[in-house]
Amino acid sequence: MAAGAPDAQSRFGQSVKGLLTEKVNACGTDVIALTKQVLKGSRSSELLGLAARNSGYCREDAILHSEDSLRKMAIITTHLQYQQEAIQKNVELSSNLQEQLKHLLK
Repeated sequence: MAAGAPDAQSRFGQSVKGLLTEKVNACGTDVIALTKQVLKGSRSSELLGLAARNSGYCREDAILHSEDSLRKMAIITTHLQYQQEAIQKNVELSSNLQEQLKHLLK
């Protein structure tokens, strides 16, 4: 039995070494997966930053476009006011002319 005991011990040692190697490999795989996840997370924040910056540019462009549209509408409003005033003057003149025609035709 003395010869069998070292044989059992060596088998036990090899099985422990095998389990230890498996655990080390599993831990290595977990560390790699964790590293990938952290890198992906850091990339996500970078992408979120880019998205926020691009969104800001889009909003800025929309604001500038709105300001330009408001300026154009103000110019159009002014022109319409001038036209309204001209029409009112013409209506007043035409009513004066109608009155003069009535007096002439009497």
